[in-house]
Amino acid sequence: MGRLLIRGGRVVPGDGAAPVRADVLVDGERIAEVSASGTGRTITAELGTHVIEADGRLVMPGFVDAHSHADAAVFDEDVQLALLRQGITAAIGGQDGVSFAPGDGTYASEYFAPINGAHPRYPGASETATRGGDPGPTSGAGSASPGTDAPGTHTPGTRVADLLASYDGRIPLGVAYLVPAGTVRHEVMGSTQDAPTDAQLERMVALVAEGVADGAVGLSTGLDYAPGIFADAAEMAALCAPLAPSALPYVTHMRGGYEDNAQVGVEEAGRIGAAAGVPVHISHFHTPADEAARLMDWLTGQGVAGSFDAYPYTRGCSILAMTMLPPELNAMRADDLVPLLQDPAQRERLRREWFPRVAKNPSLGEDWPELITLAHTSAPELAWAPGLTLAEIAQRRGTDAVDAALDVLVASRLDANAIMAAHHQRPVEDLGRLLAHPAHMGGSDGIFIGAHPHPRARGTFASYLATYVREHGFLNWAQAATHLSTAAVDRFHLGDRGRIRPGAIADLALVDPDGVRDAATYVAPLQLAEGIDDVIVGGRPVLADGRLVGVTPGGGIRATAPGGLGEIPSATRP
Repeated sequence: MGRLLIRGGRVVPGDGAAPVRADVLVDGERIAEVSASGTGRTITAELGTHVIEADGRLVMPGFVDAHSHADAAVFDEDVQLALLRQGITAAIGGQDGVSFAPGDGTYASEYFAPINGAHPRYPGASETATRGGDPGPTSGAGSASPGTDAPGTHTPGTRVADLLASYDGRIPLGVAYLVPAGTVRHEVMGSTQDAPTDAQLERMVALVAEGVADGAVGLSTGLDYAPGIFADAAEMAALCAPLAPSALPYVTHMRGGYEDNAQVGVEEAGRIGAAAGVPVHISHFHTPADEAARLMDWLTGQGVAGSFDAYPYTRGCSILAMTMLPPELNAMRADDLVPLLQDPAQRERLRREWFPRVAKNPSLGEDWPELITLAHTSAPELAWAPGLTLAEIAQRRGTDAVDAALDVLVASRLDANAIMAAHHQRPVEDLGRLLAHPAHMGGSDGIFIGAHPHPRARGTFASYLATYVREHGFLNWAQAATHLSTAAVDRFHLGDRGRIRPGAIADLALVDPDGVRDAATYVAPLQLAEGIDDVIVGGRPVLADGRLVGVTPGGGIRATAPGGLGEIPSATRP
């Protein structure tokens, strides 16, 4: 990979120290030298060294998207560009309890099609995944640990190891993976609402342990999605047992709501974390800042190390079916559910018994048709609809919002997602205090599926820097490095990343402190971020002058053993 010198920048080291003028020398995939702070000494470029002139830009640890739905989309060059233009060098997939592994990926490919899409290399991409072997020179995080199969005997395309191997050497950034509890449950129990038998629970725990052995960085749940909505706290705590020896986190899309309704979900997560003896990480924790601080303090009081991610937007995005249908229908396959949604008697029952409950949803209310905007549908005849609210779609079709929503679900065979607006836009002041909480980590919840997606996929990390660091000062640049990189590296055991110091993996982003900004909006959501034009992954430039270089040093990131270069920041420990 050769030698690389970043010259003339202000280094933000990721250890809490302020930016300082320094040069950074990279040898191979790791940082070899950082010129002494405050001395003004420069590093001389030896013959053959590639030089990047930073020209006063900030040299920051590459950012970690702690909540990403790029599991499959990351193979798309447009998505790679969207991520790298935000300085993201690692993304954590397997979110919300549903993704491709373990198993053959069929469940996630169907149920989460509107969120993750289809993975082009899983199953069947296991040629580099051997138990106890080298996961490939591009992972940068150590070898996968031995699993439960003998070397070379497992079914191709069935394990977390296979999914991680599908990324190696094929993408320009890193992807880490949470074992998705809903996928595990479905693999063992199907879509049943029943509690597991002892034998079923034992098999589920074994699948989680297998995923951890393969390098997973935690366990995720989606307790508003099927089948996670049918699992109780005792089941989740049992599944967390394999995480405890390595202190990997339990990561949860809570049940019970967010905003002003987060207490029930946090208390359940706390019970799970305490019972299993693991840290708890709350996904997309969009709760008023004061309430979030109170609940994080409550977790600490329960002896649970808590953290969360939150993106700087007030609107959410999810599967349309999850928002519009009761859980028992949401759990059904499209082949079974679509005929029901076409049945006039079933529609009338939903209109009479279910949609009044939608109108009482505290996050939506009676004006839900005006608050829900279609972001994606796979139905060609509805290609005109993304970007319109359900009320607008209904008006164009000469129907009402209930029929409009159900018609979209039928036409797309449930492959539709939507953006949900909030009644009240949260002021920058409240969001800023939430994002400045010491337990916060950067996470976009970015969904790349759809013609009119949520702008968070392309704007989140630039928005953190432009709005909440430069413009309003809720974080300084040193704190931004911790929130957007170091803290997630430590919490999720991502290896020697997140700090700019000799020996660390050279995942780096060069940030123009005056020019970085998010350009994506709800009206124009596909606009790329600006102000981050050079990004290095594993010591190799992958973005130069704002364009993809075309090299693929990235790959699957396997969890490392605790106690490496950095520990979980004390502010997030009980």
